[in-house]
Amino acid sequence: MAPSSDIDYMRRALELARGAAARGEVPVGAVLVRDGEILAEGANQPITTHDPTAHAEIVTLRAAGSVLADYRLAGATLYVTLEPCAMCAAALVHARVARVVFGAWDPKAGAAGSITDVFAIPQLNHRVDVFGGVLADECGTLLSDFFRARRL
Repeated sequence: MAPSSDIDYMRRALELARGAAARGEVPVGAVLVRDGEILAEGANQPITTHDPTAHAEIVTLRAAGSVLADYRLAGATLYVTLEPCAMCAAALVHARVARVVFGAWDPKAGAAGSITDVFAIPQLNHRVDVFGGVLADECGTLLSDFFRARRL
């Protein structure tokens, strides 16, 4: 069955996050959807690519831009397992993504309300509808378990 709800798409993002964890990356996954079709997927890969900008959101935006031959992703929804950071939030605004749905809140670097809210800056020329907390416990547990294991 094809994904059709916020929870279904977040579950796919969680699968991608688990794959990132298996590669030693911080477990964050993202899925970009428009009109019920998955345009692109990605997961964190800054360690393996030696690229500090290779967050799951950026990887996914780049893939979608390549597939569509367009950097503007109007009408798309990004599902991501962790609240976007300032870099990712700004990229989502620039890409004209319509909606962001995230799982766990990020009290240390979250830019959708935790430490700041990039999406609410009135001077920016695009508004993104943001909704957090979808499968938050599952997304948060994946991150907590990953970091706990690294501290052992």
